[in-house]
Amino acid sequence: MNMPKLILASASPRRIDLLGQIGITADSIAPANIDETPLPKELPRQLAIRLARAKAEKVLSEHQGSFILAADTVVACGRRVLPKTITRDEAEFCLSLLAGRSHRVIGGIALISPNLKCFTRIVETSVTFKRLDLREHNSYIASEEWHGKAGGYAIQGLAAGFVRRINGSYSNVVGLPLFETTQLLQGAGYRVFR
Repeated sequence: MNMPKLILASASPRRIDLLGQIGITADSIAPANIDETPLPKELPRQLAIRLARAKAEKVLSEHQGSFILAADTVVACGRRVLPKTITRDEAEFCLSLLAGRSHRVIGGIALISPNLKCFTRIVETSVTFKRLDLREHNSYIASEEWHGKAGGYAIQGLAAGFVRRINGSYSNVVGLPLFETTQLLQGAGYRVFR
């Protein structure tokens, strides 16, 4: 009997690479372009899981009978959701806020199984940045590595040199918590290890 296909509802190269790290290649990549604007008074954990679920549901109609995996990553300081930085001003704001303190990276995962059951998980990782001097700050901003990144950084890039401590899933900070993703897939009947 053939295993139903696995559809990744994301075009993120990081998520594709992370799945590959555990031996999974999605049968199809189906980016779900949705509005990711937080709702009024929506908390970071609520936002992460709502967006992950919305992404999975968005591609469902074109991929009935498949496993549909979606994820979203939210970077938060307290109750404040940091943007996916597009402008230099946003990047400056995020880096100034993160420097010298801890923040949370919240990963929401949603998996819709072929029988249309939706399974979700929230994974939270604490990340602490060192205090940055002006040269470090300016150098990072000039790199433009922050462009399009939640919270203005990618832990696998230059910002790795700013991370004093991490508590929780490293792969969650990169973009997809692998342990929890594996557990969700296996629990829904997808054979991760063939």
